[in-house]
Amino acid sequence: MRHGRTINHLGRRAEHRQALLSNLACSLIEHKRINTTLAKAKALRKYIEPLITKSKTDSTHNRRTVFSYLKDKYAVTELFREVAPKVNDRPGGYTRIIRTGYRPGDSAETCLIELVDFNTIYGKEAEKASAKKRTRRGGAKKKEEGTVEAAATETSSEATPEVEAKPKAKRATKKKTDEGSAE
Repeated sequence: MRHGRTINHLGRRAEHRQALLSNLACSLIEHKRINTTLAKAKALRKYIEPLITKSKTDSTHNRRTVFSYLKDKYAVTELFREVAPKVNDRPGGYTRIIRTGYRPGDSAETCLIELVDFNTIYGKEAEKASAKKRTRRGGAKKKEEGTVEAAATETSSEATPEVEAKPKAKRATKKKTDEGSAE
C-alpha cells in the first residue's frame, strides 16, 4: 500500500536519492538536456523547478540555498548566470519531458528532459534561426552566381560569342573537341 507516499522513492534510500537527484540536476543545468528514465525525469522535474524559481532573484541567500541542494559551484554559477536570465519572464514550467521509447535491456521507459528556453531544435528560436539560415544561403548563392556571371562577362570579351553562352565546364570540353577535330 502507498499510504501517504507522495514522492517516488526510486528504489533508493533517502541519501542515495538526494545524491542522484542532485547529480541529475547538475547535469541538466550543464548540458541543458539529458536522457534518463521517465520515473527519474518526473522526480527531477519536481526537484529542479523550485531551484530555477529561486535563481530568478540573485541574492546570497538564494545562492546558498541552491548550493545546499546541488553541491556544485559550477552548476550554481551556470544556473544564476545563464539559465535564470532566460527564464526570468516564464512563470513556471521550465522543463519539458519527451518520451523516447523503451530501453532494450530492461524495458524501462526512457525520455529526454530539457530546459524549455534552451531548445534549439524546434520552437520560436529555431524558426528564427532557420529563417536566417535560409536568407544567408540564398544570399550566398546569389553572390556566387553574380561572381560567376561577372567572371563570365570578363572572359567573354576575350572569347568568341559561341563560348560566351556556355558554362565553364562545357567550355573545356568544347576546346578539347575543337583541338581533336583540328588534329
